[in-house]
Amino acid sequence: MDQTAPHRLYVVSDSLGETAEQVSRAALTQFGDGEFKVTRAPRMSSVRQLQDWAYTRCRDAPCAVVYTLANPDLRAEMDRLVETGVVQAVDVMGATVGLLSEISGREPLWRSGGTLRTGRGTLQWFEALEFAFRHDDGKHPEELTHADVVLIGASRTSKTPLSMYLAFRGHAVANMPLMADVEPPPELFDVERRKVFGLMTEPDLLVKIRAKRAAEMGSFGGSYASRDAVERDLTAARRVMRRIGCTLVWTGDRAIEEAAQEIIRELDAEQ
Repeated sequence: MDQTAPHRLYVVSDSLGETAEQVSRAALTQFGDGEFKVTRAPRMSSVRQLQDWAYTRCRDAPCAVVYTLANPDLRAEMDRLVETGVVQAVDVMGATVGLLSEISGREPLWRSGGTLRTGRGTLQWFEALEFAFRHDDGKHPEELTHADVVLIGASRTSKTPLSMYLAFRGHAVANMPLMADVEPPPELFDVERRKVFGLMTEPDLLVKIRAKRAAEMGSFGGSYASRDAVERDLTAARRVMRRIGCTLVWTGDRAIEEAAQEIIRELDAEQ
C-alpha cells in the first residue's frame, strides 16, 4: 500500500451524516493536512447494506469509521462489525443519547433519521440549513443524490430563498441553476425524479428581476438581464425539466411560502 496515500475516514449514518462529518473534521484539525480522506456513507437503511459497505470498504485495509445510527438493527450490526474487527469505529450519537437517557431516566426512542423527519429539533434545523448552504447554486453536484429536494431553474427564479425556507422546515435541499449553452452536471439525472422540482416564471418578470439585480451589482442591464438571455435560459431550463420529467412549480409573483407549501404537499403525497 502507498504509504503517502491519506488514511481513510468514513462517516456512516442512516440520515445525512452532516453532524458526524462535522465532528470528524473538527477532530482532523489536530492532524496534518491530507492525513485523512473523509468519505460520507449516508442513508444506510438495512443491515445487508451496512454489511456490504463494511466488507467492501474496510475488510482489507484499515480505516476509521465515525457513525450516527439511530436504527437499533443497524446499531447492533455496527457493534458486531466492531467486535469482530471488521471496522474500527466511534459512535457519535450513542454516547450522547446514553448520557441523556441516564440523566432523564427515560428510554431513547431511537428513531431512524428522526432528526431530519420530525421537524422539531435544533439538530434537524442545523443539519438541513447547513446542507442547503453547502449545496446552494450548484455547489457540490457530486452530492445531489443525498438531497431530499433538488430545485432547478434559470437564474433568479427563487431557488435560494426556497431552499432556505424548506431547510428551516427540515428538508435537505440542493439547488442547481440552469443556463443556455451550459450542460447541467450528469449527477442531476441520477436524482430520483420525485425529488426534483423545476421552478418557472414569466419572461417579463424575470427580465425586471435580473435588471434590478444587475443594477445592484453595478452592471445595469447587460446581457444577463436582456430579454434574449432570459428567454434562452428559460427555454434551456424547460428542456432539462422535460428530460427529467420533474414537477414544475410556478414562482412568478408568488410568495415563497406558497411555492414551498406546494413542494411539501408533493413530497408528502409521494411518501
